[in-house]
Amino acid sequence: MADEQEQKEKAPQGGGGRPERERGPGGGGRGPGGERGPRGDRGDRGDRRGAGPHGVGRPEGPPEIEIDKLIGDSLYLDNQAHSIVSRMRDMDSGTKSQLRRLYSAVRRAVRAPESERQHEFVMLRARLAYTIARHGLRSLDQLEKLLLQVTRKNDVRGYERFKDLFEAIVAYNE
Repeated sequence: MADEQEQKEKAPQGGGGRPERERGPGGGGRGPGGERGPRGDRGDRGDRRGAGPHGVGRPEGPPEIEIDKLIGDSLYLDNQAHSIVSRMRDMDSGTKSQLRRLYSAVRRAVRAPESERQHEFVMLRARLAYTIARHGLRSLDQLEKLLLQVTRKNDVRGYERFKDLFEAIVAYNE
């Protein structure tokens, strides 16, 4: 009976069949009793996207919306609209009327004569940037970047797809 008790005391507790001294400090990313460490993960794997020079900082936002994909793939457009609305609900306190006002401006810009359309979209980008800054709508930063791409491309299909994306955002935000 005493031998059995000694064997239990010598047997490693919690994981992998190796004694704690061989597993390293924290037992392989877990603290005493098997719980996870303060980071809640299994250790630093070097994934520091968006981190500053010392590895500290918030991760970058979502990847930019690609105008060519937006033009060619309706499902991509729909997924991007859902993604933006989801971020809006998580991050911002923007109102539906602000979005509808911007959407009306997008529609007017699309209907502008071809010779003035690019200028209308440049001004729309300025208006969007102002609205984002004034009301703290950081989730719309991605739209501002896309608007720059659309304006530089100066293609009727790009303008139409941007309008479609904005329409989907307004609809999904209702």
